[in-house]
Amino acid sequence: MSSTGSTYGDIHRYEPPRESTAAAIAIVLLTVVEIVFVGLFTYGLIDGWGYTGIGNMYLGSVLAVIFIDLAFILLLYRKEFLPDVMIVKKRRRKWEDLYIREDQQDGVDTVGDAWDQFKRAVYPYYKR
Repeated sequence: MSSTGSTYGDIHRYEPPRESTAAAIAIVLLTVVEIVFVGLFTYGLIDGWGYTGIGNMYLGSVLAVIFIDLAFILLLYRKEFLPDVMIVKKRRRKWEDLYIREDQQDGVDTVGDAWDQFKRAVYPYYKR
């Protein structure tokens, strides 16, 4: 994927969000369901449902439904109400992925200066 004339940080593609009414209604309804399940979970904690085996599984199931419902709310919001933006990023060179400094890209002396290697081993952020 070559982008001619694009510099670092430029917006390459911008598509505004759709902002559909059906998605807004769905988010509102899912939020109401979320509030009901959070209230049920809170009531179950206060009432002590977690002390029995069945009640504990029931509270776990309600908590799972809460997070799944929240995931659907966030999915709808991201898809329908956030813009689709592609920003040009800087491509790193391969030796940068290996955490090698620029002066080491052609290799380093294996013997080198013993005192310098000792200082680097004791204090990794030591500069030459």
